[in-house]
This record gives sequence, C-alpha cells and structure tokens, in this order.
Amino acid sequence: MPLDLTENEIQRYSRHILLPEIGGTGQVRLRNASVLIVGAGGLGSPAACYLAAAGVGRIGIIDHDRVELSNLQRQILHTTDRVGMSKAASARQTLEALNPEICIETHETRLTAENVADLVARYDLVCDGCDNFETRYLVNVACVQQRKTLVSAAVLRFDGQLSTFRPHLGGPCYECLFPRAGEDGSAPSCGDAGIFGAVTGVLGTLQATEALKELLDLGESLAGRLLLWDALTTRFTTITIPRDPDCPVCGKQERHD
Repeated sequence: MPLDLTENEIQRYSRHILLPEIGGTGQVRLRNASVLIVGAGGLGSPAACYLAAAGVGRIGIIDHDRVELSNLQRQILHTTDRVGMSKAASARQTLEALNPEICIETHETRLTAENVADLVARYDLVCDGCDNFETRYLVNVACVQQRKTLVSAAVLRFDGQLSTFRPHLGGPCYECLFPRAGEDGSAPSCGDAGIFGAVTGVLGTLQATEALKELLDLGESLAGRLLLWDALTTRFTTITIPRDPDCPVCGKQERHD
C-alpha cells in the first residue's frame, strides 16, 4: 500500500484498492490525474459524479449556462432549488459534497477558438458531452494539437454513442468519424427532438468508465471503435472507425504507437 494514501483515502477508495488491476498504486494515479468535462448537462452529470467518486484529483467543469427546470429530468448534478444558478457552480457544489478531498475547478464561460487550447492544455484527458457540433470540433482540434485523449459521448431520443479518440497513439480523431464537410447543421438537439433521461445516465457513466480506463491504462481502449446503444431494444453495437489519412485535423499527426 503506498504510504502517501491517507487513512481517509484508504477507506473511501477501499473497493478500488481491493481490485488487483487498480490497487493503491492505481488509486494514487487517479489522485494525480486531471480531467476536463465539457458541459455540465445530461452526460456531464453522471460522468462528473463517477470521476469525482473515483478520486480523480482535479476535475474541470466548463459550462456557461444556468440551471433550468427542464434540465432536471436528466441532469442529476443539479437540484430544484438551484434553478437559475450557474451550472458550473451547481456542479461544483454537488461534487464537493460527494468528495471534498479532490479539487473542482469551474470555468463559467463559453468554449471558443480563443480559449479552448489553454483550457485543454491544463488537463490530462477531456470528456466531451456538449450538445453542438461547433464545440465538438473545437474540442477535437485542441485535443489533437495538445496530444490529449478525448472521450466523446452523444445522445438523442432513445439512442447514444460513445468513442475514445487518441490520434497521437495512432487512432482516428473525431473528425475522421464526422467530417466537417458532411455536417450541415441540421442535426436536431434534445430540445428539439427530446431525450429519454436515463439514456444520458447510461452514456455518461460509460464515458466515465472509459476515461478511468484511459487514466489507469486498464483493459481495452475504445479508441478506433464507436459504441452505439439503442435503449428501446437494449442493444449495444460496436463498429470500427478507420483513421482518415487525409483528415485535415489529424491526417499528418506524428504517431507514437
């Protein structure tokens, strides 16, 4: 058992430490890790809760919105008495109550081309659960340039999808999967088409799982594969994502396989 785990940490994370694949060494590794969560909404809520509960030492939350009553059907970071509060501040309140031994950093701003590189550079890994293509492309470019692993999830109606992108290790990036030229801005949002609330819980929890696996170098990465989930049929499907050698974002990225 590493000597720099406190008695409180040993007790709090005892079920992790019991796992030979993690142990005390892995728990210290999580404590020393950092994750940026893009969006404190339906996906960011469960992802943030499980990363905080797992003991990721520094978690950044970026969200410029405020809590609305319609959010509460799925965004479990927030509560009825916080309607009107900044989502980032509400997320921080929930996560600090869940685990006061970690650091929660809030960024109450819109993610833009001007600030995305600086924000991504501060963290080891990025979890993207935003609700628009423009932000997803910004995050992807920054992650490729900063050589950061990106775990991206998306949901709509009764469906969800999840993948891990790490082109710096030879895999595809987000734009290999969704080329910008093929995106016409017509994709409906949850506000337009609706969302079955628990779907965000499943995908956000899977997103946290994949992020923890990446931080711990545990199991088989989802990089190069896209996981699809249909809640109505309770069916998971996995498809292979090829790397696009002509991708304008990662096509000439130097590989370190």
